[in-house]
Amino acid sequence: MNKFKHFKQLYQDNKFDVLLKEDGSIYWLKLRSISRKELLVEFCTLAKIDCSNVRGTALFEHIYEAKPSEELLDKFIAQKYLAERSERKVNETALVSELYKMKVFDWGGLYQNNLERTIVDNYIKKIRSFDLLNEKIENEIHDSMRGYVQSSWYNHWTSILIEDIFKDHQKVTPTVGLIKKVDFFIGDIPFDLKVTYFPEGFMTASRKADGLPTELQVLKRFVKTLGIKYNREQKDKALFAELLARIEESQKPEAKKFITEFRKTRWSIIQKVVKEPQKLIKWLYEEQGERRFDAANRLFLVLTDKNNLEESWKMKRNLDLLKDTINSHLDKFNGKEAAKLKIEFDWMDGKRYIALSDVIFVIKE
Repeated sequence: MNKFKHFKQLYQDNKFDVLLKEDGSIYWLKLRSISRKELLVEFCTLAKIDCSNVRGTALFEHIYEAKPSEELLDKFIAQKYLAERSERKVNETALVSELYKMKVFDWGGLYQNNLERTIVDNYIKKIRSFDLLNEKIENEIHDSMRGYVQSSWYNHWTSILIEDIFKDHQKVTPTVGLIKKVDFFIGDIPFDLKVTYFPEGFMTASRKADGLPTELQVLKRFVKTLGIKYNREQKDKALFAELLARIEESQKPEAKKFITEFRKTRWSIIQKVVKEPQKLIKWLYEEQGERRFDAANRLFLVLTDKNNLEESWKMKRNLDLLKDTINSHLDKFNGKEAAKLKIEFDWMDGKRYIALSDVIFVIKE
């Protein structure tokens, strides 16, 4: 069996649950991260591999078959990463300042995985009047697109900053080029980094397991006691934000007491998850959308503002807080205990999958 072609096929088929169990796959993935032609040619020189007569995509396989040492490969990757990192460091302070100009994180009702469908279903297929269409573009789509682009911009640059925190750590081998489903290696374990917030869906599931109604139901019941009227036609997310804000802004003693208890219940649930995160990890794998499903190893960075979950998005630019927690976790990471990271989960195709996964909770007190 040609190992190179075998690994390549598994990689292209997104069968990471199979690929990562194969001996030699980590070496192949590291080499894959420098698979741009100019990097491979440079690595050939360093490894003293004759590649003068090798062309195109065959160069990757040629180097793999020559089997230069993994130690030399790691050294080359580190050098290339440091060169790239030094360029980003020069602009890091200015970039963070720009990120702090973001005052509201709002997708505007448009999301990357259904952006086109939203526009087609709500505007193109529904509206017959050209003038009305133009009015909707100016008054609705324009604002929605601004929110979508700003939120995408914020996520892109904060993700790069967060990845650099990981890649700067001595236990981490960075990737240079893009590798599908791998952002870096901790020890010899490849991880796909997923930055998220404490999921609303998991909060609902946790409350249900404890015999509690949903947070939205609790808010609705309480505002009724205060006699607060509201637009019941809103989507749940918008309605939740309005009701929570109106209760928080109320000066009535019973409202202040309610908010205190509401946050206390939230924090109690979060604390239990922090102590025993396996259920959350399993839930995050099982709730994947069909388009983006995979069973790759994942490291979840869960950002949580203890007193205001809805403002947790701001933590992505708080580098000091992120660095302290991430570096502390990595300092204690022991790749030899990989068995403790094993997670089994089921998916909608009826199959059971196994992956290695870890979670880091960053809590803003």
